[in-house]
Amino acid sequence: MELVQEQVEHHYHSSLVERVRAEGGVLVAAQTTIRLARQFGFCYGVERAIDLAYAARKVFPDARLFLIGEIIHNPEVNAQIAALGIRNLLDASGRPHVEDLGPEDVVIVPAFGATVPLVEEIKQHGCRIVDTTCGDVMSVWKRVRQNASEEVTSIIHGKASHEETLATASRALGKGNGRYLIVLNLEEAARVRDFIAGTVTREEFLREFAGRFSEGFDPDLHLQRIGVANQTTMLREETEAVQNLLREAIIARDGDASNFRLFDTICGATQERQDALKSLLNAPLDLLLVVGGYNSSNTTHLAEMGEQKVPTYFIRNQECLESPELIRHFDLHGKEEVSSRTNWLPVAGKEAQIGITAGASCPNNLIEEVILRVLSLRREELPEA
Repeated sequence: MELVQEQVEHHYHSSLVERVRAEGGVLVAAQTTIRLARQFGFCYGVERAIDLAYAARKVFPDARLFLIGEIIHNPEVNAQIAALGIRNLLDASGRPHVEDLGPEDVVIVPAFGATVPLVEEIKQHGCRIVDTTCGDVMSVWKRVRQNASEEVTSIIHGKASHEETLATASRALGKGNGRYLIVLNLEEAARVRDFIAGTVTREEFLREFAGRFSEGFDPDLHLQRIGVANQTTMLREETEAVQNLLREAIIARDGDASNFRLFDTICGATQERQDALKSLLNAPLDLLLVVGGYNSSNTTHLAEMGEQKVPTYFIRNQECLESPELIRHFDLHGKEEVSSRTNWLPVAGKEAQIGITAGASCPNNLIEEVILRVLSLRREELPEA
């Protein structure tokens, strides 16, 4: 691991970001004040996953290396991983190609983990496996496996197509006797509550949640005993609301909560970044820039938080900041990148307070580039240290 540190640092480190952090997270340049969230960017799990991927290339210099999907949800980082000669095991449709794998090949499991059937299939080919799965994700797996062993259905609060949620759902089956149901948000949890209360029919329920429950799922049977788990990068407030809603539904039906299980499985780093953004949003800001991959769940939730308080732009990198009048950013509601032709940036010569944060999969070098681009558009120089 020591051998790859210099390479990783070269790709992702930022002396400017470290300087701003050391100065309390505030950078003042003439009439521009940039405020960084107290916590942002790479978490330990992401750093570990990247380090292991780089180390795998060093340890197996002549082997074919494959990665199950993306190491993390950041396009720049994934491009660097590809530049190491590590190939994606999945095709454009997300289907894994394992047919020609052999004992000399190395397969890297990403930070999100992978489904049980896929990992077992790879093992059958005799491949060497480098598992970078985050420890917080594995903690969730432990809980849902426990649910399965106790014949408790796991209600998974998460995005049904997300790699982590799919991996967790596969563990919720246990040894084949487990069950799961995936709910995206509080509104969907309310539909589960309504079924438990008897105001939603079985047919309505199965239709609404089609494709998001385990094979053979029968809501009449499998919602008798439930336990809530979650994708680790969801909003804590929403997960807690889902938990409370379903717990109250069980109490209303049974008279007590003996048929309800609850474990706190929100990632600590996710929570730290959400708490830090809450604090940042208490400052007087003209706008907030959220930097990260558009398919990053934890980054998306930061953008959702920001737009409730201040004009917020979810950007991938500094290239999105085209001019003071034009910015490309991800529209959370339309689910696509859009270009906004508006005076998103206060004009040069006027005071501006700009907040910046980033998801757990965003490297510091991208934050530095955004800071420098903002100053350039404001026609201001980086102040000397």
